[in-house]
Amino acid sequence: MGALLEVRELCAGYGATDVLHDVAFEVAEGGITTVLGANGAGKTTLLRAVCGLIRRRGQVRFGGQPIERRVTEDIVRLGLAHVPDGRGTFVQLSTEENLRVGAITRRDRRAVQGDMERMYGYFPRLRERREQQAGTLSGGEQQMLAIARALMLRPRLLVLDEPSFGLAPLVVQDIFRIMRTVNTEEKVSILLVEQNARLALELADSAYLLETGRVVLGGPAARLRDDETVRRAYLGY
Repeated sequence: MGALLEVRELCAGYGATDVLHDVAFEVAEGGITTVLGANGAGKTTLLRAVCGLIRRRGQVRFGGQPIERRVTEDIVRLGLAHVPDGRGTFVQLSTEENLRVGAITRRDRRAVQGDMERMYGYFPRLRERREQQAGTLSGGEQQMLAIARALMLRPRLLVLDEPSFGLAPLVVQDIFRIMRTVNTEEKVSILLVEQNARLALELADSAYLLETGRVVLGGPAARLRDDETVRRAYLGY
């Protein structure tokens, strides 16, 4: 598999302060890559930099095109969908209105309705709450809605920031199962930041370990799973 996303010598941060320092990693076309690290390591900053949400410098290529100078709106149109930490649902809109917002850049209106039905197939609870205001949904339902809304873009790459945060274990298992299905059946590549390292390494093909804004380890997810340092620091055994 070739690389869908290629990042080289990436530095990024807020104001005059860099949080990321010469970060390099990639996401294979059709693959799942996870980025692990302790709180404050720079994981969320990394995703924001890829999506063009913060100041950055370095090389970022998506689908073979350089995007480091593009604004976020242009990056989205290329097929990169971001599910931020905190979910980012439009709380005043209904579930169905949120899904339609996810497809707002699309011109194939006939296909949008079919995609909404597919999202309801992935997330049956959203169908039950299609007219309900998003702000009244449970945390798990809001996370499902955020992922479904991102998928309404028909992205090539789905970028997820802590999708399991604050959710019950059964809900987390359901969401990870759906992410696997989306990857295998729809061929959507995934870039995942996740505190649950065990789950992330089970899902991913490749993994990178971030410490204080630098990649200190990277390779096949299975290899990191077997690495004693990673096991002790992130897997607890």
